[in-house]
Amino acid sequence: MKRVRFEPRAEYYDESISNIDEQICALLKQRRKQSNSNPGFPAAELLKSWASEYGLYEDLLHGLFSMLRDEETFRPIVEPNQYRKLLPVLKLVEKEDSIYSVTFIKQYDNASVVNLNIDREIASGPPEERENRFHGFWELKISGDYYCRMTGGGGSDGHISYQFVVSPPLPDNLSGLELVFTENRNPFFDKRAGQEIAVLLD
Repeated sequence: MKRVRFEPRAEYYDESISNIDEQICALLKQRRKQSNSNPGFPAAELLKSWASEYGLYEDLLHGLFSMLRDEETFRPIVEPNQYRKLLPVLKLVEKEDSIYSVTFIKQYDNASVVNLNIDREIASGPPEERENRFHGFWELKISGDYYCRMTGGGGSDGHISYQFVVSPPLPDNLSGLELVFTENRNPFFDKRAGQEIAVLLD
């Protein structure tokens, strides 16, 4: 799904504040570096104090820091274009009562597509408990300058698959690459990773 950018109708801009806006950009960069891109969210007391001290609206600060909490959501979206080939992987990792597998990687001119398959024994208990146990939010990390974005997932009856777009594209020779999948059930409230599945390619 493509992101729609907000385009203000007004063409007016007060050039006298451009140096202040540039300083804001520099501080955002400094903030990202110091927090290692994981800033969290200021406590309500801090927002209230800052709003009072600087004559700002609390809701404005709340909205600002909500956006800054996860700036990766604003990274330009890469859509796979011009399919080239399919690379067989056929790797699986068994952990506790689950089997995690990556069977192939699709190669495009501008990206790669990786699928993580999870197969589990169907748990006993009410349907809502089985659903909560099975579904989580997964992230993919690959060493190097690769950006990985989960684009969706689905399944039923003990099987689920998640799809990730990786850019720039992975090399056709996958030897030595390690795909590290981490689970987080509440990524919007808690950035700490849960269980980790590492798939080493050869």
